[in-house]
Amino acid sequence: MTADVLSWVLLLVIAAYACGGGVDYGAGFWDLLAGGAGRGRRPRWLIDHAMAPVWEVNNVWLVFVLVLMWTGFPEFFQTVFTALWLPLALAAVGMVLRGAGFALRKPTRRLAARRVYGAAFAVSSLLTPFFFGTVIGSVASGRVKPGTTASADAWANPTSVIAGLLAVCATAVLGAVFLTADARRFGAVDLVGYFRLRAWAAIAALLVVAAVGLAVTGDDASYVHHGLTHGWGLLLVLLSAAAGAVTAALVAGPALGWARYGAVAAVALAVAAWGVAQRPYLVPTSLTVQDAAGASATLQWMLIVAVVALVLIGPAVTVLYRLDTRGVLEPLADEDVAR
Repeated sequence: MTADVLSWVLLLVIAAYACGGGVDYGAGFWDLLAGGAGRGRRPRWLIDHAMAPVWEVNNVWLVFVLVLMWTGFPEFFQTVFTALWLPLALAAVGMVLRGAGFALRKPTRRLAARRVYGAAFAVSSLLTPFFFGTVIGSVASGRVKPGTTASADAWANPTSVIAGLLAVCATAVLGAVFLTADARRFGAVDLVGYFRLRAWAAIAALLVVAAVGLAVTGDDASYVHHGLTHGWGLLLVLLSAAAGAVTAALVAGPALGWARYGAVAAVALAVAAWGVAQRPYLVPTSLTVQDAAGASATLQWMLIVAVVALVLIGPAVTVLYRLDTRGVLEPLADEDVAR
């Protein structure tokens, strides 16, 4: 019972990172496609100002995921990190380069250096969610089993590639929707339509990749495919699609704040659908939640710690997000620093 509850907490935290971190990765994705220095100056200005107050905080959810896996489900942790160390290492390197690029780009005065830092930030924003997605696809396909050694087939397979593309498309949707709202918040009227079109394009791309993914997983990840096309998994998939459609409609109107909620709901429901589809397994069809769980006493303490952490961290992060989206948190300008 404790292991089951802890597995749902793990899924909840993964969804939180997919949504919170996904917004930042999506902003970096659109930074990559913004164009040259002249054409991309305005979109990059908005991305810098929108991300600056909160971009570091989203990694708290990733740390939470690692702690839950390592302590609560050590067999699962060992299986994933043994077989998939390469894509995980590439994702970790991407996170480091991305953070360094974003932090150093704005204060750097030399144009050549700014381009280097900006490229590191933008490219890493594309590659990091892709590699995280390939890890999820590898787990969903059942290729990663206890005792599996690292190999290219473990993560360079159809399901993994589709999952990586889905992760990139989902972050693109989140980033574009949030930036559309931020453009209005910052008074950048010219960028509202700019990011609105990109939000629609990202939603369309996500639907296409998701449809291809359902076809691919029919043979390559049959257990998860069955879970996604039947029962609660199917219901969550349909709700996610409905949330995406509502988001596309809301982006067209004045209720851009509600569009952000719609985009978050669409991604969170998709993550929930994946989790429900592979129950009761952590790795279909070789490692169940119960088999992967640690000692009973460890699980009980881990559950207590998780609940306390969620009670303390969840409201604090929520308040931070609310303050940011309402424009209360603004980065210091150069004249503020000078004073």
